[in-house]
Amino acid sequence: MLRAVDIACYVAKNQGRNRVYLSVVDDVQISEQRIEMEWLNRIQVALQENRFFLDAQLIAPTVKGGRGLRYEVLVRLKDKEGKTIPPGAFLPAAERFGIAHKIDRWVINEVFRQLAAHTAHLNELDACHINLSGRSFDQPDFAEFVIERLQHYGLSGGKICFELTETAAIHNFADAQNFMALLGDSKCSFALDDFGTGLSSFSYLRRLPVDYLKIDGVFVRDIATDQTDLAMVRAINDIGKTLQKKTIAEFVENNETLELLKEMGVDFAQGYGLHRPCRFQDMLSGNVVEPRTSQ
Repeated sequence: MLRAVDIACYVAKNQGRNRVYLSVVDDVQISEQRIEMEWLNRIQVALQENRFFLDAQLIAPTVKGGRGLRYEVLVRLKDKEGKTIPPGAFLPAAERFGIAHKIDRWVINEVFRQLAAHTAHLNELDACHINLSGRSFDQPDFAEFVIERLQHYGLSGGKICFELTETAAIHNFADAQNFMALLGDSKCSFALDDFGTGLSSFSYLRRLPVDYLKIDGVFVRDIATDQTDLAMVRAINDIGKTLQKKTIAEFVENNETLELLKEMGVDFAQGYGLHRPCRFQDMLSGNVVEPRTSQ
């Protein structure tokens, strides 16, 4: 009964706080909450046992002869049987229970460590993109941690681009601004991910020193068949160019979509139609098929 009460409290918080939640036998929401709470322990154990690993997906210039190698690292998790667990299964729980910053720190340290060990790859690298959780900005020493890791591995911040979603950026806006100012001094660049999903994107864009806009794949995926989505992507790209930002289109899954993006002047493309995620180690070793945009 005490466990049911505890979980009911979490459900009440997730529904907006300042309310009563009545738990009943076979309650679906209680069951879902229990599963998420079980993830809390599983994530912490996985961090202790080093069962996270990294994949990478190319971000390709849309014009031939564009800038050098660029990709996004993607965190993955293996269960105790060695089966890969998709991020959608564990990252929401990590965010909800306030431990996503621990995963961010693991990713940052692991990326920096491996980049430092592959100097030939580092020389070819334009930028490695790393996603950040909004929870990381709640940590007062987070910027100092990143700077210290850069210095520890002897890396130039110019090789790193941090991606923040709109939600992450506005969760604690002042801290996000401070983080970007401190890391900007280290020459790191920044991308605003999933751009366009919220109306507040445009007002916050003026106040954040971001270098890239990642156009949300929700709009990009169907631009070859949906005129509304096509108009949205074109408008977002135009705004980005007006504000002197580079644009990156996500969820590019076919040639027709890619050609439309080229015509409207989007700078980079990312998606299964260009490159399926591979092991980060393969990316570092150069065992990656060149994306079709540059062929």
